[in-house]
Amino acid sequence: MATLKELKTKISSVKNTQKTTRAMKLVSTAKLKRAEESLLLSRDYAKKINEVMNEISAKLCSIKDTISLRAFANINEIKKIDLIVVSADKGLCGGFNHHTIKATLNKINELKNKNIKIRLKVIGKKAIEYFKFTGIEMYEEYIGLSSSPDYEKAAQIIEKSYNDFVNEEIDNIIIIHNGYVNKLTQEVYIQELLPVDVSETDSQEFLEVEPNDDYEIILEELVKKYIEYSMYYVLLDSLAGEHSARMQAMDAATNNAKEMVHQLTLEFNKARQEAVTRELIEIVTAIEAMKKK
Repeated sequence: MATLKELKTKISSVKNTQKTTRAMKLVSTAKLKRAEESLLLSRDYAKKINEVMNEISAKLCSIKDTISLRAFANINEIKKIDLIVVSADKGLCGGFNHHTIKATLNKINELKNKNIKIRLKVIGKKAIEYFKFTGIEMYEEYIGLSSSPDYEKAAQIIEKSYNDFVNEEIDNIIIIHNGYVNKLTQEVYIQELLPVDVSETDSQEFLEVEPNDDYEIILEELVKKYIEYSMYYVLLDSLAGEHSARMQAMDAATNNAKEMVHQLTLEFNKARQEAVTRELIEIVTAIEAMKKK
């Protein structure tokens, strides 16, 4: 059994840890509020641009034989893809990064089984460290972007992949990230960004746009805006998910520390009572011995 001094030191250490985790929870809560506000402001635009792409894709069904843009092409044989993974730069957020990495590994295995070559682009220090440790080759690495999303940098990253897609160096762009659902839930999303799915839809409400001499130029600009904002939105979504996961993790750690302090205090009181009882027994025994003399 631990001594009273050791138990007292443990209690003090756990209390200090509890103060730290409580402070980190408060910081994450404040950061989550800001990240959530940015995400909600961007969500409407992201939703609308997706709706526009879906409407255009549906309308292209009737004229798709005349479309030369590869973004709308039906690529039968996929040989190489860009797999973009977004993780956090920091830890202490529960299984947030683990779930992203696990989904990535599953996707890599799935693609390899189909003999598809992968160019792995990783955003976030935690995933980069993992892939380096496991010896998985990365095509590009980005640190600092997931913790501070920037539209221009996001556009630069996805533009490289888009240009390679247009030049037929790759056949698909897939993004994996752990996104924000609510303060208690995150969900891993796997999004196939390109090519755009040109398929029939039940909706009869299409944009009133008719083909003209410049429609392919307009479509190309729209596709660029679509993929740029999709990449930026993924970063915002991942950041909000990270803060919500960290807030939960720190809350759980604080509660665990509180319970540990309670258990250690009980053990300390028990040990102190045993020590007092033992001392009393020694005193009584000594007195009795002196009486016999």
